[in-house]
Amino acid sequence: MAFAHYLLTVPADTSNFHTATSIFTHPFSSSCNSLSSPNLNTRRVPNFPKNLRIGHKASVKAQASESSSAADAFTNFKHVLLPITDRNPYLSEGSRQAAATAAAMAKKYGADITVVVIDEKEKEAYPEHETQLASIRWHLSEGGYQEFKLLERLGEGSKPTAIIGEIADDMNLDMIIMSMEAIHSKHVDANLLAEFIPCPVLLLPL
Repeated sequence: MAFAHYLLTVPADTSNFHTATSIFTHPFSSSCNSLSSPNLNTRRVPNFPKNLRIGHKASVKAQASESSSAADAFTNFKHVLLPITDRNPYLSEGSRQAAATAAAMAKKYGADITVVVIDEKEKEAYPEHETQLASIRWHLSEGGYQEFKLLERLGEGSKPTAIIGEIADDMNLDMIIMSMEAIHSKHVDANLLAEFIPCPVLLLPL
């Protein structure tokens, strides 16, 4: 089974880095004693190697905290968004894979699923629109997930990435699951996805 690629947008806790900074600057405080010499009066030279070791420990602790936050984001989630950006009435291979993954993860962790169907055209332009909705229901039910919320964002003129970000923000989502197919087809902008989506994004390889 292929490994899933993902983008993380978890805010980093930089409090430990402030601690490291205070440690680095401490040797230069006014409390340092001065050394007298017949020709030179200078301050005590700080022991840089020791402080560098302390600062390194603080930095490692901060990195460990960030890694823990990232891990928690993939285990403690209760609301998943499944964006559908292709108009295949029976869903593309990538959309089917994303639906199966969303159903499996939501079922395992007891999370809710919201599906959003996104397209720049009105649904009247697609006579097989209802067939696609039936396909979504079928694939989620095959994954053991019968209940989900369905949103349709059609013909609004907004970019799919902007719509996904808006929904993720408004609904306080914990994770977005989609296929890399949406990126390769240029339906979704990966750069904007990484920069503006307020929750972790799981991108599944093709």
